[in-house]
Amino acid sequence: MDPAENVLNQAPLFEALDDEGARALRAGAIDAQLARGDRLFSEGDEGDRLYVILDGKIKLTRAAPDGRENLLAVLGPGEMFGELSLFDPRPRTASAVAITDSRLAALPHEWLRTWLTGRPDVGLHLLQALAQRLRRANDVAADLVFTDVPGRVAKALLNLADRFGEQRDDGLHVHHDLTQEELAQLVGASRETVNKALADFAARGWLQLSAKSVLIYDPERLAKRAR
Repeated sequence: MDPAENVLNQAPLFEALDDEGARALRAGAIDAQLARGDRLFSEGDEGDRLYVILDGKIKLTRAAPDGRENLLAVLGPGEMFGELSLFDPRPRTASAVAITDSRLAALPHEWLRTWLTGRPDVGLHLLQALAQRLRRANDVAADLVFTDVPGRVAKALLNLADRFGEQRDDGLHVHHDLTQEELAQLVGASRETVNKALADFAARGWLQLSAKSVLIYDPERLAKRAR
């Protein structure tokens, strides 16, 4: 099996399908390639398709009236986005930009709505994925109120490690591909405050910092700090 097809089958939309249903759904998918920095769509654009990431990383952002950017999420292989406008056909609520060279499977909403007719189990699976995203959004909102910046940084690093980390003999390698500014946007704090927290974690021996990556030595300590 093509590795990309393997990744596609892990997406929430495909998990509820048998082999025949998965083949039918893949037949409607359109391959999309993005180079690092390419913008897939912008906030306010018409939402006309759902995407599954086959390879690479995509960031979802929102812009403030003063031009500042809020990084809502970093998504990687097997993750899905753009499904909100499938159920609520209004303009996009975020922008999607490639953090790395990326390959996506795009499913047009018009085609997908027709395909979903008579498949309530798949629609329910999609709604469960949306509910999980809403829970995560609620957690982020609560963290902004109740958790200090170092705690939010620790939690963000562990979340990135859970999805992009690779355990090796010397520790947990996390190639998140984010700049310092993007990491600060992700936790909703200034770059200076986030850098101070990272430097403190490094001084304590919990991790080692590198450009767009981190080597975590002590995830347990980070987990305690994230609480």
